[in-house]
Amino acid sequence: MKEIAQIRKLSLWIFIIPLLGINLCLFITVNHHLLENTIFTVDQIGRSNFTFPYFDGGLSISRASRTFPAYLVFKPSMILTSILVYFYWSKNNKIFNTFNSTSGINYKFRTFGIISAICLAIHAVLLGVEIDIKIFKLFRRVVLLSFIIFEIAAQGLLVHSFYKLKDKIKDLFNPNILMCKILLVSILIVVALVSLPIVVTKGNIHFKHALEWNYFVGVILFYLFTRLLWKKI
Repeated sequence: MKEIAQIRKLSLWIFIIPLLGINLCLFITVNHHLLENTIFTVDQIGRSNFTFPYFDGGLSISRASRTFPAYLVFKPSMILTSILVYFYWSKNNKIFNTFNSTSGINYKFRTFGIISAICLAIHAVLLGVEIDIKIFKLFRRVVLLSFIIFEIAAQGLLVHSFYKLKDKIKDLFNPNILMCKILLVSILIVVALVSLPIVVTKGNIHFKHALEWNYFVGVILFYLFTRLLWKKI
């Protein structure tokens, strides 16, 4: 099926592009001296001493990505990722219509997945835009939170749909990878619920930053598993 081949390609790029994007922004931030006296001189607020935020939470993704020239990497990579995410969920919707011998059904995972893609694109566009209005700052937080909620909801619904069809399409996918996807989504949900009281309170900045980096990698790891899930047709 051509949709399977397309989903495998899409999922790999959805994993690679944002992973490279955020880590290149991190590299620029902690190695700002390499760009000194060039047209890409790093803004003062975007500079940082050496840190590995996955462990020490030295800075947030937004801090590493919102200033020049890092946003030249972050914004295009996230907008491109959001476009690919849109097609990913649409292709999955189409393939499940095929598996279920239905036509034109819009599964909830497609709706939630597309909403998450839109939220990611909006977040990328607004990052670094400084408007000192409370409602604007609140809107940006809501958009980012909506991306996470709808993305995890879409992932959970997709693996649930997969699990119900696993016997029917057992020759097309690797069941071990499906279990990895179920485990990953379960961990993401548990981590979100357990860490919520800490995230919504003041303080614990380093913990919040480390959580942000690792959680984002966990979210896109789902797409790498998709690449490994389907057998090559």
